[in-house]
Amino acid sequence: MLADLDMGDGMNLGNRDGRIALDCSVRRTKHKGLYMISTTDFFFPLVESPYLQGRIGACNVLSDLYAEGVVDCDFVLMLLAASRDMPDDVRKSCTRAMVRGFNDACAEANTTVTGGQTVLNPWPIIGGVATSLCTEDEFVSPDGAVVGDVVMVTKPVGTQVAVNLWQWHKKNNAHWNQCVAAAVTDAEKAANAMHAAVESMGRLNRNAAKCMIKYGAHAATDVTGFGILGHAQNLSENQQAEVGIEIHTLPTIAGMAAVNDACGIDFKLKEGYSAETSGGLMICMPAENSAKFIEEMFTLDGQPAWEIGRVVSSKERKSCITADCKILEV
Repeated sequence: MLADLDMGDGMNLGNRDGRIALDCSVRRTKHKGLYMISTTDFFFPLVESPYLQGRIGACNVLSDLYAEGVVDCDFVLMLLAASRDMPDDVRKSCTRAMVRGFNDACAEANTTVTGGQTVLNPWPIIGGVATSLCTEDEFVSPDGAVVGDVVMVTKPVGTQVAVNLWQWHKKNNAHWNQCVAAAVTDAEKAANAMHAAVESMGRLNRNAAKCMIKYGAHAATDVTGFGILGHAQNLSENQQAEVGIEIHTLPTIAGMAAVNDACGIDFKLKEGYSAETSGGLMICMPAENSAKFIEEMFTLDGQPAWEIGRVVSSKERKSCITADCKILEV
């Protein structure tokens, strides 16, 4: 849609044509050896708690920096939309809680909010701009994947299905009744899935970024709105080498594959196109480092990471989910 607008100046690092960046803008500065890495994102309401909305919004913004292996964000600018359709007292309470959640996540990430912009909007929205000034050994260029790399992911997929399932349960609507009739869920399972989704969305990818340089990562991206296969395809198209990604395992929030099949709406979860919010990092790294990466991620996050695929030769830079792909319920 925007291809004919000729955006970018050819000087962005980390992507083949030097134009629009994959996750972050990576630029050489006028100061020798220093690079400016920046990104922006925002989050609209998917959860009932405004505090958690703010926290997830901050995790979502910072995630693109982490996908470059950048551990330390120098500062964040907040983008905030307060709902004009709420009563004044509710708008004030909701907005304060969103900002508190955003600010707390930034503090956990050892960064700070230094400014931003606020508007009125029908929906409450929160996001921002994250920036880091780095030397060359403090980030991983996202275009260096090579044939033989394994592909890791640090969070399960299925958040979109879990959030919708919880909303259907609250409304007791036709989709919910269809899932219950198919015996694929109940109130307890829906609550557990929503809890897993919120935990995942609200967890910083900072520890994964710490491990990227340590374990020799060659390229990475975060899994968000295009789904895991959509982002794998974007990543493969961005590589200097002619490679693709084959995904042989899909770690999925427990029960969500069955809900996807039974609910009457195809989120394309098993096809890899179900949208994720503040998803995990998808990292290409040497196969010999996979086990140590998984072990350290569990030590740091208390949550598993998985080897889900491999980098293969592909002149078309085509990524795919294999025909025998395993759905791993977690």
